[in-house]
Formats: sequence, C-alpha cells, structure tokens
Amino acid sequence: MNLKTTYMGLNLKNPIIVASSPVSQNIDDLRRAADAGAAAAVMFSLFEEQIEKTDHPYFPSKEDYAISPDAYFEHLHQAVERTAIPIIGSLNGVTTKGWETYARKIEQTGAAGLELNIYHVAANLEETGADIEKRHLDILKAVRSAVKIPVAMKLSPYFSSLGNMAKQFDEAGADALVLFNRFYQPDFNLDSMEVEATLDLSTAAEMRLPMRWIAMLHGKLTASLGAAIGVRTGAEVVKYLLAGADAVQIASVLLKNGPEYTGTLISELKEWMQIKEYDSVEQLKGAMSQRAVPDSDEFERANYIKVIETYKRDRANRTI
Repeated sequence: MNLKTTYMGLNLKNPIIVASSPVSQNIDDLRRAADAGAAAAVMFSLFEEQIEKTDHPYFPSKEDYAISPDAYFEHLHQAVERTAIPIIGSLNGVTTKGWETYARKIEQTGAAGLELNIYHVAANLEETGADIEKRHLDILKAVRSAVKIPVAMKLSPYFSSLGNMAKQFDEAGADALVLFNRFYQPDFNLDSMEVEATLDLSTAAEMRLPMRWIAMLHGKLTASLGAAIGVRTGAEVVKYLLAGADAVQIASVLLKNGPEYTGTLISELKEWMQIKEYDSVEQLKGAMSQRAVPDSDEFERANYIKVIETYKRDRANRTI
C-alpha cells in the first residue's frame, strides 16, 4: 500500500504531519511522533511580538515567552539535526516588519519549509477587507522573495471571498495553503469579572468547514492543500484526503494521547484503504472533491436547501 504524498514540494512517506503546537517544544516528543510514523512536523511559532520586543501592556513580557528568538532558531536547528523527517519552521504575526529577516534565519537552520501563521482579528472598524487581504499578500510576497525553501500560508476562514484569496495566494507563490487557523475565543469569568483566555482542543465536528473548502479548491490551484483542524481518528484523515487534502496536520489528538498516537492514525488509514480497495493515497486523494462540478456555487446552494428541507421533513414525520 502506497501512502506517499507530495506537500509544498516535499516528498512525504505518508500524509500525516505534526502541526505547529506544544508537541514540538520537546525534541524527544517530535522524535517519538516520527518513530510512530509522522512524515513531517511544523515547529511551534515564533511570534512577531517576540521579534519586535513590544512593550505594549497587553502582550507578555519577553520573559513570559517559552523561548527567545535566538533560542528558537537553535531549537529548530536541533530538531532538524536530531529527527529523520522534514521540519517546517513557523512565523506568527500581523505586519510585514521583520518577516524577511527572520524567514532567512529559519531557512539557515536547515528547515525544509516555512509556514506563515498570520493571526489577525480585524477589531479596528476603520480597517477594510481589502486592507487585510493586501497585508496577507504583502507578507507572503516579502517572505517568498527572501527564501528559497517552500512557503505555506495558514489561512483564516473569514475572508469575504475565500476562494478568490486562495487563488491570489497561489498566484503569489504560496507552495501550500493550510485550512484553517483556529481563532481562539475568549470567555468571561463571572467570579473575577475578567476576560479569561481559554484554549480548547479541537473536535471532529470542527473539520467540516475546512473539509468543505478543501473539496471546493482541490484541482483548481497549483499550491498543495493541507488540513489542520479536528482530527481525532483515522476517519477524519480519510475524509480530508477524500476531499482533496495533500497532507493532514494533527495536534490536539497528540496532546491528548501522546506522540505515539500518530501510529494509530496511520494504521486506521491503512485499514480503511484496504477495506475499500484503495492502493495508494494518490488514488484516494480528491475522490469526493468538487473538481468535476461545473458550477460549485449552484452545487453548494442545492446542498444547503437539501439539508434544510430534509431536516424539516424528518422533524415533521417524527411529530406525526
């Protein structure tokens, strides 16, 4: 059974990638995931605010970050040297300031690629959608011109025309698009009357949005497509591949079950492929995408109406 895939120009032994997460803070954990079968790993992110050493009161002080920028590059280099799989660096920021310099430093560590994680909530009422789109494209173009290693864009699902933005990122030189970045939502603590930062692990139900968009984008772009939310079992891996993903990133499931759980996901993928008589991941990839749909807008509208009407009919039958 051939599990090989190509993602952002990298030839991988299978489609399972360790996502940017605390898993990569410990190189031994990375090696355990690699030994269990992970094909590549994305390093945890270096934040723009660490680079710029902002003194803004809302941000952590430099002592509060898990690692300094210089230590990040050394850690990344050690991960490259001590693991037998491709290691991808990660930059997280908002502005174009400093991205080129630090992208080059990541390249110099021996990293196989770079993932741009542009996390921006448009809370400024004067900022337009066009402003946000331009900022993303400017960052990609700046980094793309600065390095020779492959570059992936980790996208937000909140662009007004996501398909068009994906096309623009593709044309601007992105080697891969990762769907999606999870925007963590704050909560209110009713006892302390303070805003409370919460981080919940993803659930399988969250994969439907990225799976839908991967299915719509498959076959229409040069860039690879990576899935990044909601994998808990091999079933979610299979669904993403059927939609058209070239690689599937995992984090929450490893944080919950340990790095070795990578092997379980691979075994479940193999078992499903054997039952359904698929010989390779390439054969499986995109089998349920919308590549053959002539009018994807009409297809989506039809399915929306079908879901609503089916629910109403089933509910009426239960009432009767």
